[in-house]
Amino acid sequence: MTIAVIHQPQYLPYLGFFHKLNQGDIFVVMDSVQFMRRGIQHRNKIKTSKGEQWLTVPVFHQSSREEEYIKDVRINSELPWARKHWNTLLTNYSPAPYFDLYAFELQQLLKEEWHDLCELNMVLIKWLMEVLIIKKPIAYLSELSIDGTKSGLLIDICKAVGADTYLSGSGGKEYMDLSLFQAAGINVIWQEFNSPFYKQVFPELGFLPNLSIIDTLFCCGSKTRDFLGDN
Repeated sequence: MTIAVIHQPQYLPYLGFFHKLNQGDIFVVMDSVQFMRRGIQHRNKIKTSKGEQWLTVPVFHQSSREEEYIKDVRINSELPWARKHWNTLLTNYSPAPYFDLYAFELQQLLKEEWHDLCELNMVLIKWLMEVLIIKKPIAYLSELSIDGTKSGLLIDICKAVGADTYLSGSGGKEYMDLSLFQAAGINVIWQEFNSPFYKQVFPELGFLPNLSIIDTLFCCGSKTRDFLGDN
C-alpha cells in the first residue's frame, strides 16, 4: 500500500498537518490550485499573553476576477513582516522550555529575503519535517501535468505518483465522491487526529488547540514526535 498525502502549502502549519504527513508515503504539494484569501496559506495562529494571534505574511493580490494559484502568489517584501513575526515569537515564547532549541534556525530562515509565498512555506515545512524526522518524498502538482477538480483531481494525482491509497482529512467527507475513488481502484482512508493537550505558555488562559506547530515545538521539544502517531 502506497499512501498519498495531498495538501496545500501552508505557513507554519498546525500539528495535525504533520501528523498527516507522518501517516503517508508521499507528500504531494497542491501548489497549482487557487489561493484562498484569509485562509491559512499565508498565516497561522500562535499563543500570546492576550490569547490567539495571527501571524500573517502580506501578499499581493490579483484582481478578484482572476484565478490566483498559490505558486504565483508574491509576498509584499516592502513590509517588515518577518521581523514583526520574529519579535512576536520572541516576546511570547522565549520563556518556553524548548524555545532556544529551535529559535536560531527559525530566525535565520525568516531573515532571508522572500518574494514567493509557496517557496517560503515549503522551506519552512521542509525544515519542520527535518526537525520532526518525517522523511517523505515530495512532489508538486504543478509538475505533474494534471488538470482537474475535486475528486477527479485527487484520483489523478494518486495515479501520477503511484499511490493506491489516499489519506484524507475528515473534511473530505463533505465533498469527495467515494464512488469515483472505488471505480478508479484508489482506497480512501481517513486521518484520525485529535489535538493533544500539553503545557503551553500563559497557562492562565487555558489550553488553546490547533495553533501553529511552532507552539508545540517550543513547548514540547522532541516530544512533539509522540503526537505524530506511527508511520
